[in-house]
Amino acid sequence: MSPADPTGPISEMTERSRAVFRALVETYLETGEPVGSRTLSRSLTERVSPATIRNTMQDLEILGLLDSPHVSAGRIPTQRGLRLFVDGFIEGGSVDSMDRQEIERAVGTDQGDIAGALDRASTVLSGLTRGASLVLTPQVEAPIRHIEFVSLSEDRALVVLVMADGRVENRLFTPPPGLPPSTMREAANFLNAVLEGRTLGEARRTIEREIEARRMELDGLARSLVESGVALWAEGAGEERDRLIVRGTSHLIDGAGAEEDLDRIRQLFDDIERKRDLTQLLSLSEDADGVRVFIGSENKLFSLSGSSLVVSPYMNADRKIIGAIGVIGPTRLNYGRIVPIVDYTAQLVGRLLEGGR
Repeated sequence: MSPADPTGPISEMTERSRAVFRALVETYLETGEPVGSRTLSRSLTERVSPATIRNTMQDLEILGLLDSPHVSAGRIPTQRGLRLFVDGFIEGGSVDSMDRQEIERAVGTDQGDIAGALDRASTVLSGLTRGASLVLTPQVEAPIRHIEFVSLSEDRALVVLVMADGRVENRLFTPPPGLPPSTMREAANFLNAVLEGRTLGEARRTIEREIEARRMELDGLARSLVESGVALWAEGAGEERDRLIVRGTSHLIDGAGAEEDLDRIRQLFDDIERKRDLTQLLSLSEDADGVRVFIGSENKLFSLSGSSLVVSPYMNADRKIIGAIGVIGPTRLNYGRIVPIVDYTAQLVGRLLEGGR
């Protein structure tokens, strides 16, 4: 669940310090406020005096697990403390039955509506966790069945791509000046000969290679037309910004407190709006079996926002990771509840893609 093994400090903690630490972190995650010794003395099952708890809290602070944000006696967990709590104190929990039913209803069972299922999964995740949900959808890689150029006027033409899955994509472009209809046919015949059965990703590499190898077979206008088609596909096909579904950013504003929190949320919004490093969102989840949790500065994708990211990959029928589902929010997320919710949602999406439940 974590990028590194933080469980070392547990061996340095007594049974009492573990109980105090756990109670303090759980209280902080629920309230967002520094936790004092008197509050803890009421929540611990063992009767411990506030003075003893204060001494224990000081020991935990020396270990780097707690911090005192103000002059008050209240403490909050550090990033290191939250990491220890997530990896050492959260047991593999199950999803609440009501949450489970809501997730199952959202994802559904219609294998022909994967896009709708992912959109609904994003919405339900945001609602259940009160955070912002992120769903990285699979990149569409259907093979090309047919390509055609259609002249609309002297300076406008259409390239039509028919994909093997039945999708048809039309894109307007400006053709080279003085282009006769025979050249359009020549360019289309060339592309159909070298690209049929290839995906758009493969098409760009193949066309560049084939143009160089068969330069003498194509006249200058036909080469120009083929290359302009390559530019269109490179610019428009499978754009990353269309792959990220984001829901519930308003929850982050509602949960913000001080002005610095709002500044971090604004930075997060900027990151999401640019939708930068989406491939990193996928790679963050590829190295682990199931959910990964990134806290604060561990979260390289949104490192400037001071947020936490809970993310899990999902796979297709070939057991290949093709997307990711996650929740991002403040570092005081309810990890014990959100981790199993993200994990279960990713599992359901994976089963839908595999064709069974």
